[in-house]
Amino acid sequence: QVQLVESGGGLVQAGGSLRLSCAASGSIFSINTMYWYRQAPGKQRELVATITRGGSTNYADSVKGRFTISRDNAKNTMYLQMNSLEPEDTAVYYCNADIFHSLYSRNYNFWGQGTQVTVSS
Repeated sequence: QVQLVESGGGLVQAGGSLRLSCAASGSIFSINTMYWYRQAPGKQRELVATITRGGSTNYADSVKGRFTISRDNAKNTMYLQMNSLEPEDTAVYYCNADIFHSLYSRNYNFWGQGTQVTVSS
């Protein structure tokens, strides 16, 4: 099976920084595009940032200039460096990835369990 495990969430004051990690493991042949989503209480899940296998990135307007997405293909790991955090960034952050499964030889989309980020004012 395939697992995505997020880490690095926590409580931080406004203006602070956090670095999230997402480690993929299991029956992985290759990982294509990876994504960070977030869901605040009472709101829909929203796309925060994406990164292709080649390193091309895209960001939601609300985080441009403050968040940086990156990945280490050798470690099957993705990161989200979050700077200048605002109370509005408070949410559960989820890792998502398009993975070519090594056993079933096809692409699947997988989700992590989420990590809580809380920014106090």
